[in-house]
Amino acid sequence: MAASSTAYLALALWPIVVVVLFRRMTVERALIWSILGGYLLLPPVVAIDLPAVPALDKMSIPALSAYLVVTLMLGIRVPLKPESGLGRALLAVFVLTPFGTILTNPEAIPVAHHGALPGLRLYDAISIIAFQAFVILTFALARSLLASAAALREILLALVIGGLAYSLPMLVEIRLSPQINVWIYGFFQHSFEQMMRGDGFRPIVFLSHGLWVAFFAMTTVLAAVSLARSAAPADRPRMLAAAGWLFVMLVLCKSAGSLVYAIVLVPLVLLAGQRWMFRAAVAMAVLALSYPVLRSAGYIPADDMVAFAARYSAERAHSLAYRFANEAMLLEHAFRKPWFGWGGYERNLLHDPITGQVATIADGRWVIVLGMFGWAGYIGEFGLLALPLFLLWRESRARRTGSLAAPLGALAVIHGVNMVDMLPNATLTPLTWLIAGALLGHAEALAAERRGKNRRPKTITPQPRTIL
Repeated sequence: MAASSTAYLALALWPIVVVVLFRRMTVERALIWSILGGYLLLPPVVAIDLPAVPALDKMSIPALSAYLVVTLMLGIRVPLKPESGLGRALLAVFVLTPFGTILTNPEAIPVAHHGALPGLRLYDAISIIAFQAFVILTFALARSLLASAAALREILLALVIGGLAYSLPMLVEIRLSPQINVWIYGFFQHSFEQMMRGDGFRPIVFLSHGLWVAFFAMTTVLAAVSLARSAAPADRPRMLAAAGWLFVMLVLCKSAGSLVYAIVLVPLVLLAGQRWMFRAAVAMAVLALSYPVLRSAGYIPADDMVAFAARYSAERAHSLAYRFANEAMLLEHAFRKPWFGWGGYERNLLHDPITGQVATIADGRWVIVLGMFGWAGYIGEFGLLALPLFLLWRESRARRTGSLAAPLGALAVIHGVNMVDMLPNATLTPLTWLIAGALLGHAEALAAERRGKNRRPKTITPQPRTIL
């Protein structure tokens, strides 16, 4: 079903919403809600496609609007490059890898009954790099403006408030079936069959898939538990009640993966010290970074995992086996062009030699990036995302735990589990880059303070009119 004019109108009007947010809130809070609100409310899949300009969608429009408001209206300087040499190198690889992909993929690929998949041109590289730049805007804005302890807490609080608000349309879809995007924007954004689980439905609301909603619900549970742990005694029951309600919503999302994440990580966030949270986050980042090597070398026990899943659900075991089979084929295809990948236009996928139809599905973000941009793209993207966790771990070892901001551990765990979830799913969202940027900014401030430069991140300036 084609998107209605309402979908394009919402995208076109979001910059006005961003301006209003920055006029009524602190800079930090307005930035968080510009990105989070756009992610939760704007239509998925559709984009405003203008000539010679990357697609303007729910990821790029909030980022670009916030950047223009912050730099032009408020006059705040936002450096785009990290402070460390490694961070700058990873950023350069992330942004410039598409040039290598273009140069190594000029040839067309014949496909039965479909002619050929086109070779890549310089125009494609410029378009991809511009899209990468929009991603970096969210990362850079968060690194500059959300590095303080107070801003980190605001991210957790926004996740909880967003989760509570989103639980209402989620309940509607759980009861009536996923229809809200159809009612508001005139189209359904994915396969309806995949939103059916057992005798009920998964909510999808305005996100790309029900799994995205479940993962978001899981992050809100972790955020609420973290805030409950650090709350004043009088406020703790209210926050624990919010965490309980959000956990119920997570269960109703019918996603085993996100539910397992919550069961494992809630005790960690609730009871463990900061250093243990950083260790867990770094371990998850190491797993995400090394997964392609482990998978290709046969160290991931895929068959054992499928057999384990079969004990509980034949349907889930079949789904997992299908994922692993696709991974194996796509990984073999990716390693035919290991350094810079195959690029877009479905060149990274396999096609049936008789019908010409796409014969594989790329679910995990890791295999998508590796197939499209090779090892260079994978190291650039996943390395840039993992960098804040390694820097925070280093800083935690150099100082007393009590000197670290309370929200740090929980946000590190949320970011680490997001990297792990990008192995089975493509859950790289604007919130991923927002949290990564905020963590990197705080890690850089801690490092500067340790070296005696006495740099401290900006704190939130109270304003009378806020979303709370």
